[in-house]
Amino acid sequence: MSSSSLPSPTPRLKLRLTPAGERAVRSGHPWIFAESIREQNRDGQSGELAVIYTRESNRYLGTGFYDANSPMRVRMLASTQQTTINTDWWQARLNTAVAARASLVSPATTGIRLINGESDGFPALVLDRYHNTLVLKLYSEVWLPHLDMIQALIVDSLNPDALVLRLSRNAAPAFAAADITEGIRHGQCPDVVVFLEDNLRLEAEVLKGQKTGFYLDQRENRRRFAGFTTGADVLNAFSFSGGFSLQAARGGARSVTDIDISRHALAAGDRNFALNQDNRTVANTQRHSIQADAFQWLANPQHSFDAAVIDPPSLARRESDRASAIAAYHKLAITASRHVRGGGLLLCSSCSAHVSADEFFNAVRRALPDARELWTSTHAPDHPAAFPEAAYLKAIALRLASVGRFRNR
Repeated sequence: MSSSSLPSPTPRLKLRLTPAGERAVRSGHPWIFAESIREQNRDGQSGELAVIYTRESNRYLGTGFYDANSPMRVRMLASTQQTTINTDWWQARLNTAVAARASLVSPATTGIRLINGESDGFPALVLDRYHNTLVLKLYSEVWLPHLDMIQALIVDSLNPDALVLRLSRNAAPAFAAADITEGIRHGQCPDVVVFLEDNLRLEAEVLKGQKTGFYLDQRENRRRFAGFTTGADVLNAFSFSGGFSLQAARGGARSVTDIDISRHALAAGDRNFALNQDNRTVANTQRHSIQADAFQWLANPQHSFDAAVIDPPSLARRESDRASAIAAYHKLAITASRHVRGGGLLLCSSCSAHVSADEFFNAVRRALPDARELWTSTHAPDHPAAFPEAAYLKAIALRLASVGRFRNR
């Protein structure tokens, strides 16, 4: 074959953006949306590197993963300085993320997020550790061509007993087409892994559970809430597997009541309490579980408590849900407060990324104008939020008045 008949190498994917797109990249935002791309030299494949140049001077602006089937068309990796994206580059990012969490790891707490997506420079990827089992969750098909590389990097660097792959609903079809499904990718582990939070034993359902198996992002809120539960009757609405309840029991609660629509979640809460019966304060706490729709249960104030935590699932799956979600949070704070005795504590939480912290806090404040605000908070420190859309979790704690403006209506 003559050299002239050899196939031409595929040219590098090059993009130029709209003025708004350029401003977003320069500001450090990790996403370029499809409508911000003004021109590109060819069609791109998911997972290949796209290089962005300025419109007028053709200067380098950044490099990212091209995401062909997502409205987030480019997931940025580097900007301002041209960089070679290779295994060494990813190794440096992994080392930085792990080192940033070194002070958070202890023998008493063995569940931690090691990589929090874009905020750690790994777009659409999270990595959680439960004891010595790692769970890698991918939220985009851009990782399909790089799965072997990132898996080897994680295993070689962190030496886990097992590495479990989890896939988001959006990413799963592309991986399935390549005959890759969720499951154990390295080593061995049971379906349920036990880890520690402040020496409390908790289960993580690493193969099939929500998120990566547990809600690590609420760790600091659980700890803080527990400091107000000594001798208290505690309500945990939307309880999942009872993490708030277990911390409240450790804090000396007299009783805890879990409300969740899922029988499976309540059974996990039963097991978590059973795992900690050697802890005297936990063993002395009465635990009740009620399978019910928490919204409906809260609307009928037949029971009263000294402290309550309200942690519903996301109420705004898309931007168009934002207004209705804010109204729902306002109503939920009112109905929940009717279950809290005068002078009691109410902790309201939101994981809706489309509702800002200020919008959520103000909805709760308007609902309970006579309450005294104790604190507001966001994610645990192993869940950094380097851009606005990453700051999905927020919580507000209030001390309720003895007689509130709405509570006795």
